[in-house]
Amino acid sequence: MNKEPAKLDDEQLAELREIFRSFDRNNDGSLTQLELGSLLRSLGLKPSPDQLETLIQKADTNNNGLVEFSEFVSLVAPELLPAKSPYTEEQLRQLFRMFDRDGNGYITAAELAHSMAKLGHALSAEELTGMIREADTDGDGRISFQEFSQAITSAAFDNSWA
Repeated sequence: MNKEPAKLDDEQLAELREIFRSFDRNNDGSLTQLELGSLLRSLGLKPSPDQLETLIQKADTNNNGLVEFSEFVSLVAPELLPAKSPYTEEQLRQLFRMFDRDGNGYITAAELAHSMAKLGHALSAEELTGMIREADTDGDGRISFQEFSQAITSAAFDNSWA
C-alpha cells in the first residue's frame, strides 16, 4: 500500500514547528509523553493517559519513546488537511453566512446567540462565552470565517476526545 504522505503548506509547517518548540521544554527536538499531553490539552483536547500512550506508539516510528518533529507532523498532518474535513468550503461558507447575520465577515456573541436560539438551542451566557472563547483563536472577541471553519471541522474530529 503506497500511501502518499500528507502535504502541508509552509505556513502550516511553520505553525506546527512553533507549537512543537513551545512544548519541547528541554529543547531536545522531541516531545515526551508529558510534553505531548500538554500540547494536546492546549489545543482543547483531553486525551486520557491510555490515549496518549496509543498516540505515542502510533507516532513514534523510530521506537525511542519520544515524538520528534517529523513524527509529530505525520501524526497531525491528516487532521489539518482539508480533504479530511467532513464539510466542503462551500458548505462551511453557507453555514457561516447563517450565523453572520449582518454579513460583515464576523460572528459576534449576539449573532451566535440569536442563530443558536433560532435553531432551537438557546445558550446560557456561560455556554456562549465558552463557544466564542474556544473558536476565537486571535482573541478579538468575534469569530472570523477561518476560526469558524477550524472550530466546526475540529469539532467533527474531537468528539472522541471530549
